[in-house]
Amino acid sequence: MSTMVVSAYKGVIDSVLAKLRELMGGDMCANLIGVSSRDILFLRDELPAMSALLEKLDDAEELDSEAKNWRNQVREMTYDIEDCIDDFSKNITSVDAKTGFLYKASQFLKTCRAHLEAAWQIKELKTRLQEINERRKRYKVGHYISNTTSVTVDPRISAFYKETAGLVGIDSLKRELTKLVMDEETQLKVMSIVGFGGLGKTTLASQVYREVGVQFNCKAFVSVSQKPDMVRLLTSLLLQLKQHPSHACGVQELIDNIREYLMDKRYFIVVDDLWDVPSWNIITCAFPQNNQHSTVIITTRHGDVARTCSSDHGSIHNMKPLSAQNSRELFFNRIFGSKDYCPSYLEEVSCKILKKCGGLPLAIVTVASILACQPTRLKEEWEYIQSSLATNKFARKSTLEDMMQILELSYKSLPHHLKACFLYLGAYPEDCVISKVDLIKRWVAEGFVSHSPGQDAWVVAESYFNELVNRSMIQLPYQGYYNEVSHCKVHDMMLDMILMRCKEDNFISVIQDPRAVIEVQDKIRRLTIDLNGAMGDTMDMNITRKVSQVRSLGVFGGSKWIPPLLEFKFLRVLFLEFFLREMIIDLTGINQLSQLRYLKVECKECLMDGDIPSQVIIVLPSQIQRLQHLETLELPWVSECSIPSISGIIDLPRLTHLVLRQHKGGLPDGIGKLKSLRTLHGFNLPVSSLENIDALGELTSLADLSLHCGKQDTKSTTPGWMTALSCSIEKLGNLKGLYVRSNSLSCCADAMSSWFSPPFLNLEKLDLLDWTFSKVPRWIGQLHSLRELALGGKKILQEDVSMIGTMLPFLTHLSLRIVTCNIAVKESRIMIEGSIGFAALRFFCFDSNRMSHLEFGVGAMPQLKRLLLALDPWEWDEATPVGLKHLLYLEEIRVLTASTAVASAGSESMNGKSALVKGVFHDAANALQSRPAFTVLPRIRSLSDHVNCCKINMETVACK
Repeated sequence: MSTMVVSAYKGVIDSVLAKLRELMGGDMCANLIGVSSRDILFLRDELPAMSALLEKLDDAEELDSEAKNWRNQVREMTYDIEDCIDDFSKNITSVDAKTGFLYKASQFLKTCRAHLEAAWQIKELKTRLQEINERRKRYKVGHYISNTTSVTVDPRISAFYKETAGLVGIDSLKRELTKLVMDEETQLKVMSIVGFGGLGKTTLASQVYREVGVQFNCKAFVSVSQKPDMVRLLTSLLLQLKQHPSHACGVQELIDNIREYLMDKRYFIVVDDLWDVPSWNIITCAFPQNNQHSTVIITTRHGDVARTCSSDHGSIHNMKPLSAQNSRELFFNRIFGSKDYCPSYLEEVSCKILKKCGGLPLAIVTVASILACQPTRLKEEWEYIQSSLATNKFARKSTLEDMMQILELSYKSLPHHLKACFLYLGAYPEDCVISKVDLIKRWVAEGFVSHSPGQDAWVVAESYFNELVNRSMIQLPYQGYYNEVSHCKVHDMMLDMILMRCKEDNFISVIQDPRAVIEVQDKIRRLTIDLNGAMGDTMDMNITRKVSQVRSLGVFGGSKWIPPLLEFKFLRVLFLEFFLREMIIDLTGINQLSQLRYLKVECKECLMDGDIPSQVIIVLPSQIQRLQHLETLELPWVSECSIPSISGIIDLPRLTHLVLRQHKGGLPDGIGKLKSLRTLHGFNLPVSSLENIDALGELTSLADLSLHCGKQDTKSTTPGWMTALSCSIEKLGNLKGLYVRSNSLSCCADAMSSWFSPPFLNLEKLDLLDWTFSKVPRWIGQLHSLRELALGGKKILQEDVSMIGTMLPFLTHLSLRIVTCNIAVKESRIMIEGSIGFAALRFFCFDSNRMSHLEFGVGAMPQLKRLLLALDPWEWDEATPVGLKHLLYLEEIRVLTASTAVASAGSESMNGKSALVKGVFHDAANALQSRPAFTVLPRIRSLSDHVNCCKINMETVACK
């Protein structure tokens, strides 16, 4: 039998049925004062029939108002039944025989009250159900059977995105824009791309950005959205320009910082999805008129915005629908993998479908994806899609409304098990880049993932995600840089459709002000509050019965405001986002949220700078073990006063993902009890006891393990911890990601060198960059699934690099750190050429003061986009790697100077060294055919942190 599942169209019927069966089978039902078991049996027996009818209603093309009203009443009633059962279960607790009389008496009265309240609510719910049931016979609809087999990402999707983002119908306009961007006009040019949603404005702008961006000193790509948060937008712009704000800044200060940085540079900025002139009036203040051949491109749906932006030294370019030929190419390529192929029996219906799509790329992609995901190519199925889009049915609607109808069709074509997962994307703000891992965690916590005993819920959830990708319901922002799908975005028009459905089904409510909840008509089941940069921390939230039954709450934005958590007693998912550096986040009230399954706090401003300052602290409750349903706990920083409560984590039986970044304490006693753990991040190894380090080996479900070695004195360090860690890791055969960070580069990793064969052959990511091997272990060559590798060694030889290149064919990220150079020059030289692999590598970091000992030959790293070089100017051999010209597609070179150089900053000799580093590498970058961007940065954190920031920044640019 499948586990309980929550859906958009029938609420929580499956979950309620499971709980009613549990209620009938236990002692609680017999002890319910004032209610008979027949009342509960009636609920249990009637709901399955309603569930089946709701599925039929969901498949119907059109519903009259009575049918919709009946559906909504049943859905809302199931939520109320589950809340009643959960509330009752929470208040019925066993009393220890050793407790005192007064406590026993108090608990007895509390239990009696809970029984009476539950009995009254169940009688009321039975009456409601009887009234609703009298209307069932009025509705007759068809039957639908869904299939939930495991799904992998369609292998054609990568080629499809490449084709769509390339030259299908936009090649001439792309050439025109590229020519204008690169002309000799010295004054700042502002070019506008105009067209309504779905025409491909962003695709065109991103193509020009990728092609010519490398020709500019600096570049950035930012999305604005309808209600822009200017602080967040300008901060993103500043970060892409390789500048990090030293403190929380307001709009004016950010504008000043950007102007100062751009004043003497040739820059290229894309401002995507600009909605109004007032927003442009703010953004444009950041762009100085510096006569450096700079360019700004904006995309907008509004002609008046384009005319305002491009009024001086600019141009306007109107997007047009695709031609009939281009439409056919895009359509057939998505379905058949070839732009020229279509079976003859489908030619006629294809023409009718394409006529309805009207040359709109988004419409063509959406309909083609519906057809591509069908297991057979039946003409009847295509004709059904065509008839649903029939022109005479929507003859009076505008093109934009036709587009919404097409998107609505793509939603209706989803299997039942995907609809709630898809609508849940409406819980994220516009233009949000959504982590696949976080999204899947929230799906599971919400109960959207149906799986049978023996199935892994997380694997099934990933299959759901992949199916949405295959259907083009979500976009892949990082496709250009990575083979794996790690994040997603939602097209603006698709999001509009999602929010429309969410409102109709009372699935998610989105507000910009907590006080606005009083305007919501229905009970709120899931709530997103987008504070949009509001800085107030004293906002009141009107807590009514409509709000108190919220089961999912997400707060986005830069405010210090924290919702009154104690009022949300049915909460299952809690996400809090902050953009501030100094605040205390009090979470002591969460121990009253007995149904909580997912808790994540994110401090984005801090993460951008790479470190979480101590001014941002989180205070946990002393009895966190009350959260018996908690599956995900992810916090950026835990205060010292909360460390004792961390010990209660081991009593959370369902805890699956535990992430405590920057946690200074060691592993908690009893860590081995958390058998369900799949993710463990953030504990300090040297201060952990040997018993707890040994217990890591008992967590055989671990797939993602990240630990660190913080600063500690000799007295606090546990002897033999490294050997104990090595022994524990050997037992973790399911690991896919292993990261062990250190504040000291003197940590020896030779305890792991002795492995004859690694235990984790499915490992995909290995980061031991902060550690030092005497020699590179041979077992690394057996990790054939590895995609990311970071290693440090006293010496790394040619044979080591050759082994990595030839034995690890899927490697996309490689970081190598060489500690010493006390070996012969001939022995230390590394030659990388096409014959030794690295065919998939996109990112390479090399940390050594002997740059001339690294040489690239013909065919070396043919996919490499970014090169990160780390050195100490005082020890550097004053050379660049040899053969950089063979890196044909390099887009950026970034040079990190060692921290010793930072300490000497300001001295005359240091200034000379810095100038030499900049000059040598700048000349080398300019001499390359690909004209990569070039940056010199001080190494202010560990190399691992810089590598991660570099990768994150790379993703951010790619996603735009």
